[in-house]
Amino acid sequence: MKKLIAAILAMAMLFTLAACGASDSAAQTTAAAQETTPAGAETEAAADTTAAAAGEKYVVGVCQLVPHDALDAATQGFVDRLTELLGEDNVEFDVQVAAGDSATCANIVNAFVADEVDLIMANATTSLQSAAAATADIPILGTSITEYGVAMGIEDFNGTVGGNVSGTSDLAPLDQQAQMVKDWFPDAKTVGLLYCSAESNSQYQVDTVQSYLEEMGFTCTQYPFADSNDLQAVTQTAADNSDVIYVPTDNTVASAAGIVDGICQPAGVPVITGEEGICKGCGVATLSISYYDLGVKTAEMAAQILTGEADISTMPIAYADNFTPKYNAAICEALGITPLEGYEPVAVD
Repeated sequence: MKKLIAAILAMAMLFTLAACGASDSAAQTTAAAQETTPAGAETEAAADTTAAAAGEKYVVGVCQLVPHDALDAATQGFVDRLTELLGEDNVEFDVQVAAGDSATCANIVNAFVADEVDLIMANATTSLQSAAAATADIPILGTSITEYGVAMGIEDFNGTVGGNVSGTSDLAPLDQQAQMVKDWFPDAKTVGLLYCSAESNSQYQVDTVQSYLEEMGFTCTQYPFADSNDLQAVTQTAADNSDVIYVPTDNTVASAAGIVDGICQPAGVPVITGEEGICKGCGVATLSISYYDLGVKTAEMAAQILTGEADISTMPIAYADNFTPKYNAAICEALGITPLEGYEPVAVD
């Protein structure tokens, strides 16, 4: 029995030594691995993974119909805010301006689609229509669009376009714009409504404002022009036959406001405008929004879409938060008009 117990104890000691040897070998292997692995590599790898996830690079195409103050401000607000939200290293912009040509808009957005950009920002109605025709997959955000139902040909528009389109609207209260005509020129009898017939949202604004003006007792005549080539002739006709002219947020007039001013101011015919940029060029007064702020709001929507926080198909159209009545001091002085109380002067460059 004593010999048996001694044998068992001897075997136990052998197993213990073997286990220690294995443990020492494992420890040596671990130590060797630690020697060959740079200090903090696991932390750096985790940090790199987090940075890659948080720092995804996005490419955003911007198609702006025409260069003028309002659209320029909207684009700048969009670029500034989206850069701030995503980080300068995480977003790349391809900003293209179509010089007022619809065919150029189509070429620009088709190039964006071919390049597989992550999002298209369409600045103005024609840009939006071209982008929507070019892709049903890439998210499209419009800005400086007056009425999306009109722009997209949607009957009974409920505030959400659906599909791959959403955006922001620059629509100011049209009843208040019509009221401005009455407030500034209560003795006027005839109002000429000057707009580009190629811009569907201009037609919508003019039709709506005309209905309000006629309820107030004004006689209204629409003066549509096809493009900038016949703007001068049509403006001259409108000035010859109107006590006051109303111009909506029309991109063609905005890019050629000097032509309107060059005819209306010498003729002594005041112009009420739909936005500040046009007012700065040829108007007496306007009900203004900040297009820069509109671009900022559009960028905030873009950030949500790109990062997966929002689904563009269910994202309703957003509107400007504030409207400011403003007047053009230089044109008021030239026409001998005393600005109304409650109006701010339009900023002069």
